[in-house]
Amino acid sequence: MIAALGTLAFLATLWLLVVVGAAVLEESGGRIAAALKGNVQQDVAVPVRLRSRPRLQQPMRAKPRLRAAA
Repeated sequence: MIAALGTLAFLATLWLLVVVGAAVLEESGGRIAAALKGNVQQDVAVPVRLRSRPRLQQPMRAKPRLRAAA
């Protein structure tokens, strides 16, 4: 029984590797083929906008004060 479960786990892992490998080749297969042929593909620079919020107010800090006895 353990051998059957081990075989099933092995086959599931192998299937997952095949599916992930096919997805990678589908996404970047053209670039890999061009690289193997020796063609250099220039990456196009995409401008990226960074947004940051300016601080409106400085954080308040507590200051210790001594009270006079009444």
